[in-house]
Amino acid sequence: MKLASRLDHIEPFYVLECAKAAQEIARSPACDPTLGGRTMIYLNIGEPDFTAPPAVQAAAEACLGLGRTQYTSATGLPALREKLSAWYLQRFGLHIAPERIVITAGASAALQLACLALFERGDQVLMPDPCYPCNRHFVAAADAEAVLLNATAEQRYQPSAAQVEAAWNEHTRGVLLASPSNPTGTSIAPEEMRRMVEVVRKRGGVTVVDEIYLGLSFDERYGHSVLGLGEDIISVNSFSKYFGMTGWRLGWLVLPPELVPAVEKLAQNLFICPSSIAQYAALACFEPEVISEYERRRAEFRARRDYLVPALQGLGLQVPVVPDGAFYVWADCSAHNPSSWDFTFDMMRRAHVAITPGRDFGRLEAERFVRFSFANSMDRLQESVHRIGQALR
Repeated sequence: MKLASRLDHIEPFYVLECAKAAQEIARSPACDPTLGGRTMIYLNIGEPDFTAPPAVQAAAEACLGLGRTQYTSATGLPALREKLSAWYLQRFGLHIAPERIVITAGASAALQLACLALFERGDQVLMPDPCYPCNRHFVAAADAEAVLLNATAEQRYQPSAAQVEAAWNEHTRGVLLASPSNPTGTSIAPEEMRRMVEVVRKRGGVTVVDEIYLGLSFDERYGHSVLGLGEDIISVNSFSKYFGMTGWRLGWLVLPPELVPAVEKLAQNLFICPSSIAQYAALACFEPEVISEYERRRAEFRARRDYLVPALQGLGLQVPVVPDGAFYVWADCSAHNPSSWDFTFDMMRRAHVAITPGRDFGRLEAERFVRFSFANSMDRLQESVHRIGQALR
């Protein structure tokens, strides 16, 4: 069967390939406690171990009981758009009109809609290396080209305005950034973000920023939305990370007012609407007691980071930049193995700890780095460090 040529520009998602390998090892006798084995510990997937709070689950049950399962507007429930508008004001001090918010079937749908509305064949989109691989592939799926800018540890693994300006040419359409970032957990410094936005604006381009981990920011210096820099900026966000609703597949876009009709037209045709049940459930996310629970969880993630970073460094896994958000640590394993891919499989087999090699996230030093997810309990993190230490000795 002849396949579309765009698939040539979309690589496998190695995070999931490694996860399949981890699950296969986990099913082996070596991981069977009844046979003296040790169960697999998963520090590889970017999914909070905290699920939707009871009030959110109860709201979903109530939605089902009332039969509220019909289609909603393609742009989402007006009540949910208003809740998000109020949240931006309460959390970030930003006045975001509900009409600028489009609810989507996860951040993945949000990125797809934004890329299809903005990019086309012949366009180039500037992105950092390292970065989340699917962001590159959303650009490729729109028949545009992702152009990677080397983002070093000295730059906190984020691109600079000077790099954006130097790389810009007649084919460049804009930038796709992430702050905080997956896999590094680092954010773009506010003054650098402002400079980048100004460079893109001056060139007549578009600035798209993935902010799905912004709710899990640990440092006041970086915990600000790019939306404060103007209405021409596009923000992608999600209920998956801070709000703990991964499998509910619910996200949103904040758009310039003039872009909303175009995205709505695409959403009508591609998705009809996001899940109505997930939307009604998400209304409960903004109740004061539920926000308090999310903040408690954010503090727990920070405590895990504060344990894991020095613990890994004590094992010779250097962390050049301490993450200021999300739940990832980007660690250099080259002191133990020059191949992060081999190191990952070695730890899965010998320590029964699943982590993620750098291959997915770009080309700059990817062979030296692995990603640890601390979206797991403190006990499991401590056990993982103990096992890896044994394996390395």
